[in-house]
Amino acid sequence: MQILIKEKKFMAIMKTQKKIIIFLSVVTLVIASIIAGRAFVSSKIEAAITKAKNEPVGIIATKVKYFSFYDQIDTFGTAIANQSFSIRIKKEDLVSSIDFNKYPFVKKNEEIAKLTNEESIVAPFSGRVGKREITPGILGGENSIIANLDDIKFLKVDVKLPENYFSIVKNGLKVTVTTDAYKETFDGIISSISSRVDPTTRSILVQAKINNPDEKLIPGMLLNIKVIFNEKKSLSVPEEALLIQGKDKFIFKIQDNIIEKTHVEIGRRNGNKIEIISGLTENEIILAEGTNKVRPKGKVKIVKSVD
Repeated sequence: MQILIKEKKFMAIMKTQKKIIIFLSVVTLVIASIIAGRAFVSSKIEAAITKAKNEPVGIIATKVKYFSFYDQIDTFGTAIANQSFSIRIKKEDLVSSIDFNKYPFVKKNEEIAKLTNEESIVAPFSGRVGKREITPGILGGENSIIANLDDIKFLKVDVKLPENYFSIVKNGLKVTVTTDAYKETFDGIISSISSRVDPTTRSILVQAKINNPDEKLIPGMLLNIKVIFNEKKSLSVPEEALLIQGKDKFIFKIQDNIIEKTHVEIGRRNGNKIEIISGLTENEIILAEGTNKVRPKGKVKIVKSVD
């Protein structure tokens, strides 16, 4: 009887051990499968990364070119006609005249108005004639025609500059002009400089002559003015091409579709251009933008070139 009991206990123990062995085998198989799967995925990822590293990166390139860099003085002033002639006619003396309301262009010596005393008013120079707005009752506005003949192919503008610019400002210096009325830029030059400094404002009076061939600018307009000086042509790169790391500046050159990180020394900035003092030569091909997309010695493919 005791032998039978012992045999049953032995068989139960064997069954339990068998179950444990099967369970451990399954667990081992699962773990092995997970490890194998991870190894497979890892190898695929590494292969993809390696392939990506070997694939050239599409980039936008440009060439190193010369560009005019300059310093500037920002100021403003009111537009003045190059020449102006005032006209005042009593209505009772007027026989005929041009249509002042249409702001017409007249040539030099062209008749502007004919008067009752057989006299005529003629243009002393070519320009545009327009009526001045006079409030009725003031200066005899109700009984008179008051107009101006303005030569506006060129305009003048008087500006005051700080006296510390006296040694810099010279006749012939370039001037650029903008106004809120137009998006375009107009050009001109410094045409005269006062021989004295205003002791009250510590400034010097300067007059600029502004080209106005299409007569878009008219007297009285407020003009934003830049006086250009120290102008010099230097090598340049787009602002987006510059990589700054601490105090160092770098440009990515492209040679045989390989990126080369190059240390450069920079100077002035005008617009979106940066002056290159050293480190590059004219016509070298460089990365125009996207410095975070590439790495030194990496392969690239130029998909677009810009100026």
